[in-house]
Amino acid sequence: MDEVIVERPAEHVAVVRINRPEARNALNQAVRAGLAEQFAALGADPDVRAIVLTGGDRIFAAGADLRDLADRGAIEIMLRQTHRLWQAIAACPTPVIAAVNGLAWGGGCELAMHADIIVAGEGASFCQPEVKVGVMPGAGGTQRLTRAVGKFKAMKLALTGLPVSAREADAMGLVSEVVPDAEVQARALELATLIASRPPLAVAQIKEVLIAGEDASLETGLMLERKAFQLLFASRDQKEGMHAFLEKRAPQFVGA
Repeated sequence: MDEVIVERPAEHVAVVRINRPEARNALNQAVRAGLAEQFAALGADPDVRAIVLTGGDRIFAAGADLRDLADRGAIEIMLRQTHRLWQAIAACPTPVIAAVNGLAWGGGCELAMHADIIVAGEGASFCQPEVKVGVMPGAGGTQRLTRAVGKFKAMKLALTGLPVSAREADAMGLVSEVVPDAEVQARALELATLIASRPPLAVAQIKEVLIAGEDASLETGLMLERKAFQLLFASRDQKEGMHAFLEKRAPQFVGA
């Protein structure tokens, strides 16, 4: 059984689904490698304009597979270079929407934070429980989390290992929106389809500049934004989009 499945439910949209239901979608090396392979391929495919990342309608991912970690040594863990597998997701230029039902704990929470938009079900929960087993988050649970929710919320999550509900996660800025559990997958696909209908060059520039500007000074971020804005006036899609608006018709974007 494939542990990572890719589907194409709509034009220009891909769904990447973790498929380890018997292990609550725990992230072992095979899953991480499968995710890295698929995100590298999809990010390089010009026909894919939006990606939905999910574990299905019951659980997102319950964290790392502790059976695979309990007796490992430090050098063994270092030589795995797992960060390179995570980087394939972080570096994906295509917008990624995480559809989170159920648990997004440990590595599952970190995986969701690699997305650009997080749609959570009302019954979802988020947690960094690593401290409870003698370690700490190792794939962004101290760094991405702090950037998302601030020092004080991140400290509480990482130091206590306690979960927060989807509504709590929404209030602290960890998710984009909360919907009924039964609507998570459909809502994520709806957003992906909408983004895929937007002009691809503008979408790509928005994602690139927004992420690059996160750790830059305001002055540098504004410069990046300004240059990307100016560059888009060289695109056919800019001419098509503005003329379509003025002519009160639907635009036809081609990604050029």
